[in-house]
Amino acid sequence: MPFANFKLPQAALSTTQKADLVHKTTNLMVGYFGEDVRPSTMVLIEEVPDGGYGRADEVFVMPEEYRARD
Repeated sequence: MPFANFKLPQAALSTTQKADLVHKTTNLMVGYFGEDVRPSTMVLIEEVPDGGYGRADEVFVMPEEYRARD
């Protein structure tokens, strides 16, 4: 069973963008392993809340202008 795990800042993608990521990732796995893996391919999108991780030695907070709008 292919498994892909994406960790993204909370609100980085809209619901539509997340669905697109799931579909494209599934198609990528099918391209490598064949159509038989489509039903068992798992794509997990984890949203990390603000302050839940750091970058460049600073706690990351998603700027408002980069937040997705559903």
